[in-house]
Amino acid sequence: MTLMTTLHTLATDPGLHVLADGKGPVVPKYTPELPDAVNTQVKTILSWTAGFGLAAAVIGGLTGWLLVAVGHNSERAQLAARGKQSVLWSLCGAGGIGVTSSLVLAVYNMAK
Repeated sequence: MTLMTTLHTLATDPGLHVLADGKGPVVPKYTPELPDAVNTQVKTILSWTAGFGLAAAVIGGLTGWLLVAVGHNSERAQLAARGKQSVLWSLCGAGGIGVTSSLVLAVYNMAK
């Protein structure tokens, strides 16, 4: 069947039984893919961004624990409280970065 025959068949009888009987046009198997040059660069950017974000979260967590220790030993409750908040926010940030980067890479790799 040619394209014009298919279009004519659909225009006159929109029921797809004519095309579904095995005599209709063969739909080629198509798998969407990005070119390797683009695919490699995007994966590299996502990996570096996630790595830097996780490193910043670790540094923030360590700094928070340092604030907790200094605040507790110097009897400055506000400093210790700020340190505890920074530890919690660092954990939330690291979890968010991990989940987001894995979701983006999963959706991005679905095209392969």
